[in-house]
Amino acid sequence: MLSELCRELRNWFDRDQPHLHGAFEISNGTIVDQDFIDIIKPNQYFRITGSIFNDGVYKYDEQLELQDELFVGSVNLMAVPSEVLSLSDDIDTWKQKYMNPDSEAMSPFNSESFGGYSYSKSGGRNSDSGSGSSSWQGVFASQLNRWRKI
Repeated sequence: MLSELCRELRNWFDRDQPHLHGAFEISNGTIVDQDFIDIIKPNQYFRITGSIFNDGVYKYDEQLELQDELFVGSVNLMAVPSEVLSLSDDIDTWKQKYMNPDSEAMSPFNSESFGGYSYSKSGGRNSDSGSGSSSWQGVFASQLNRWRKI
């Protein structure tokens, strides 16, 4: 979810963080690059670009599981604020609840009428009920704006 959130915000939280460019090897699920190993801190987030299999945001910890490959690209360290990580968790929880095929929030219709029965969805935004906006971007818009880059 963090990759998707950063893409939406156009903010990778990588200002003043090291950016490594060049050829990288991923072996046994981790990046084999001494420069990377020397500067990354435990539990720090980083972004891979230019990879065929591993583009995205990852947390550097003992459970890092990347697909093995050689690629030419970038590995950028990130300094993601705890508020953004919490927001990412909240969005993920909301998506699991409201953006699944069984959720009525997934209906493409704002109202329906058939056989003497009709209903209409609420027009307001409510992050607790999921009504109103059918996307996480709409539901969390006010919280996202603080971190958005233009």
